[in-house]
Amino acid sequence: MKRKVAWLILLCFSLGMLLMSGCAAKTPAPESSGDDSWTKIKDKGYFVMGLDDAFPPMGFRDEANEIVGFDIDLAKEVARRLGVEVQFQSIVWDTKKEELNSGNIDVVWNGFTINEERKKDFLFSKPYISDRQIIVVRADSDIAGKADLAGKKIGIQAASSANEAVEADKETFEVIKDNLLQFESNDLALRDLKGGGVEAVVVDEVVGRYYLSKHPGDYKVLKDNFGLEDFGVGFRLDDKAFHAEVEKALDEMKADGTAAKISEKWFGEDIINK
Repeated sequence: MKRKVAWLILLCFSLGMLLMSGCAAKTPAPESSGDDSWTKIKDKGYFVMGLDDAFPPMGFRDEANEIVGFDIDLAKEVARRLGVEVQFQSIVWDTKKEELNSGNIDVVWNGFTINEERKKDFLFSKPYISDRQIIVVRADSDIAGKADLAGKKIGIQAASSANEAVEADKETFEVIKDNLLQFESNDLALRDLKGGGVEAVVVDEVVGRYYLSKHPGDYKVLKDNFGLEDFGVGFRLDDKAFHAEVEKALDEMKADGTAAKISEKWFGEDIINK
């Protein structure tokens, strides 16, 4: 009797194991949710950097129509350390989000200001440089500060951090919002200022100071400004693996002094955020 019971228990156990293995075989394995953004870059051997090519000294075209600049040199060195190439793609700055998410570019890297609103659409690197939004007027202008901007035509780059900085200054924005003229690039806005089409331009300090150095005596910078901001590299929100590799390379460049040398080349001093 005991032997029959033992055989019955063994039979039930065996049947149970068979049923379990059958169910397991029918259950599909979960799909991988890994981030392959860095693998894709390695496989194609390059990444595409989207930029406004009229944004000196960050990224712009020289006399030979070659794209050069501070961010260009940074990106080239990052690419070298990652063992890939970098290709430069000029974009209309207003379409940067669409260009990135469509896959036409892999990063937005050209004096790209980090703010809370943009963090909803972009994965940013740590800040590598800081900047201000300054007010540039003609050298003979009687505009002395924000209070004098009422009723004046003011140039500004479309969809830029300058727009956001001005809007954040509620008091000033309410006075000047109807006279803000949007330009495709800072370069076009500053040219229009010289020609008298606008009477002031709000622009990134790194751009404004560089432009003014090339046109001595034509412009002046007001003491008033629209605040400090940080620049970072913008990635697609899901591209965490690629982001990590670029971040690592930038950290190494800061630590070994390479980033400082690039800064000194373009700004005459080390202004890299440590």
